[in-house]
Amino acid sequence: MTLPDILKLAPVVPVLIIEDEAQAVPLAKALVAGGLLALEVTLRTPAAINCIRRIAGEVEGGVVGAGTILNSAMRQEAYDAGARFGVSPGLIDGEEFDDGPLPLLPGIATATELMAGLSLGYNYFKLFPANIVGGTGALKAFASPFPQATFCPTGGVSLQNAPEYLALPNVICVGGSWVAPADAVRAGDWGRITELAREAAGLGK
Repeated sequence: MTLPDILKLAPVVPVLIIEDEAQAVPLAKALVAGGLLALEVTLRTPAAINCIRRIAGEVEGGVVGAGTILNSAMRQEAYDAGARFGVSPGLIDGEEFDDGPLPLLPGIATATELMAGLSLGYNYFKLFPANIVGGTGALKAFASPFPQATFCPTGGVSLQNAPEYLALPNVICVGGSWVAPADAVRAGDWGRITELAREAAGLGK
């Protein structure tokens, strides 16, 4: 499955910071049950790699990815754990586009970074942090000079503003954490998370 295929699975990619490995599988199953199939587990906690490994092996229908990839070693580790895609907050030095073994969605915030990413062979980017670097206005401005670039804006994206992003022709999906609130995860309120996921999946494109 290519990166565009994965990003087209649902309009929202949940951005997940999982502290407790025991929460990984029920959380992922709740999100998949609600229609969000591509799941980004950020490499920000000691449990993250084991969470990716368990989701990859135990959650039918889910496509698990690794977020906050900062270098090639982290990219390889995520792949070895079973991740199907990777997400980085920026461009990784020396990492040219390669659709396998772990296709990467690099982050950009400026036109200069976007040009650098295009020169490395990428066409799909995370706009990050979207709410700080111009949001929908920035994406509209990028559309004319960079028609080959497609985005997944992340950072400050919510249920309220996601439709504005998804309405743009150069946006394939959005990344958001609102579908897995920390209090619901801690409480194991998987029903609430499934409902939030279903609402997000219904935003469509």
